[in-house]
Amino acid sequence: MGENAATNNDHNHQHRRHQIGDMSIEMLPPCVSRRSDDEGSRKRTGNVWTASANIIVVMVGTGVLSLAWDIAQLGWIAGPAVILFFSLVGYYTSRFLSDCYRTGDPDTGDRNSTYMDSVHSILGGAKVKACGFLQYITLFGNAISCIVEASLCMMAIKYMNCSHESNWENRCYILSNPYMIIIAVTEILLSQIPDFDQIRWISVVAAVMFVTYSLIGLGLGIAQVVDTGSFKGSFRVISVGDGTETQKVWRILRAVRGIANAYSFSQILIETQDTIGSPPSEAKTMKKAISRSTAVMTTIYMLCGCIGYAAFGEATPINFLMELAFYKPFWLLDISNAAMVINLVGAYQVNSQPIFAFVEKWADQRWRGSELIAKEIKIPVPGLGQYNMNLFRLVWRTVFVILTTVLSMLVPFVFNEVVDIISLGFWPLMVYFPVEMYIRQKQIRRWSTKWVYLQMLSMTCLVISIMATVGSIPQLKDDLKANQPFRMSY
Repeated sequence: MGENAATNNDHNHQHRRHQIGDMSIEMLPPCVSRRSDDEGSRKRTGNVWTASANIIVVMVGTGVLSLAWDIAQLGWIAGPAVILFFSLVGYYTSRFLSDCYRTGDPDTGDRNSTYMDSVHSILGGAKVKACGFLQYITLFGNAISCIVEASLCMMAIKYMNCSHESNWENRCYILSNPYMIIIAVTEILLSQIPDFDQIRWISVVAAVMFVTYSLIGLGLGIAQVVDTGSFKGSFRVISVGDGTETQKVWRILRAVRGIANAYSFSQILIETQDTIGSPPSEAKTMKKAISRSTAVMTTIYMLCGCIGYAAFGEATPINFLMELAFYKPFWLLDISNAAMVINLVGAYQVNSQPIFAFVEKWADQRWRGSELIAKEIKIPVPGLGQYNMNLFRLVWRTVFVILTTVLSMLVPFVFNEVVDIISLGFWPLMVYFPVEMYIRQKQIRRWSTKWVYLQMLSMTCLVISIMATVGSIPQLKDDLKANQPFRMSY
């Protein structure tokens, strides 16, 4: 479909098709979509709170506890300024993207159930394939990261208790593989939840766990500041740690990338918006969720980042809970690490569900009428009614979880670095596509004042994204040198 034709399909009920590699996906019009409540299919019941929970879960991981290290690389002025900058960029571009859920009229226009659908209906052309590749490889990388980080949290609990039992005299050695397998089994069970909108309770629980470990980290940071009686840190940039000036510049770029990634949730925004009920319009509800989640996350990022830096100054670790910057009270650290595990288990599901839906939709269209794809086995669940087990869903999602787990064991810290380099970091999904679709959707004239401002925003973020991506190359080299397949330990 050409770009001009793509802009005029507000009420076009012809089948649409796009392709990623060998996978051709037919985009069905709303009247036959399996994901449309007002056209006769399932009922959307999501609201501002469930949408906010999804956003928060995708944004955080354990990254909130790394922001103190990020601020330490940038100093007291530049650190908070970079957080504010990316909070504003994420806020505005995600609002642009939310306006692209429906093509044309924001209340009655054709639905776009996925990010790829939005790009297809508004921009069209090769950009659809580019968006799909970048979105799904990012989600895949996030899933691997969730397994790695969750296993590290479980290992930290084991290490803490082992060291406490020996009164910190014996050296404890903890291997990651058993913990990754435990997480994988949990994810296989949870992955059998059929649809994205049915995991809302997981998102809510994960968001509560995020608040729990953030408050623990904040409280321990404040206690450290009170104990030392001083605020540590520097107003200068490039002031932390040993190493050459070049190495410190790499750390600064790495810190900028970490903060930018902390505001990246566009990869699940449209899919989340597709779970929201209406009226009011999905865009209005989504914008409220964006406002609330951005305000909450920026407040917590600022508090945890600044208090952590004030507590440790130039000695700020990358993650002051997992790296045991605090040794007492150990039981409180156990609670915080357990909360992180639960949060990451939920984040894995939120990141994986769009991939599940994409592959299952492709398989349904590729082998339409196949018994393996369509057949469901009804399993009674005492107290919960009936669960419809689909054989293809069982096999495919189990294989997916096994694949991400094996990659987590093989290259625990390498894959996401590679993904960042390939995808140019945060810019394409967080800035470029939302800005371009917004311009096309709102028919903003080329070289008008608003058009120039939006292009300046996009180009500025592109330059920052390229620099941050370059900063990840030395880290990738270090990770490759240190990588020991199936031997990650604590």
